[in-house]
Amino acid sequence: MKKGIITVVGKDTVGIIAKVCTYLANHQINILDINQTIVQDYFNMMMLVDLDKASIQFGDIVDELEVLGKEIGVVVLLQLEDIFIQMHRI
Repeated sequence: MKKGIITVVGKDTVGIIAKVCTYLANHQINILDINQTIVQDYFNMMMLVDLDKASIQFGDIVDELEVLGKEIGVVVLLQLEDIFIQMHRI
């Protein structure tokens, strides 16, 4: 299974989760796990997603999530799980 890690960070506003999840559903990207928190008006979400059945290419997803983030005032990043794990190893 090809997995990705999506992070969403920014000032909290209504609809962040809905807009990101709608994008993923529209592109056949399944959410395997999700965790979100708000600390003093700052929203932080991390998602583990299954990219196996994605309807578009990985690079296009990365680009489109970046644009979506800008539209809703947050930073949205997607990395392959393998790369994320290697970058955050201690």
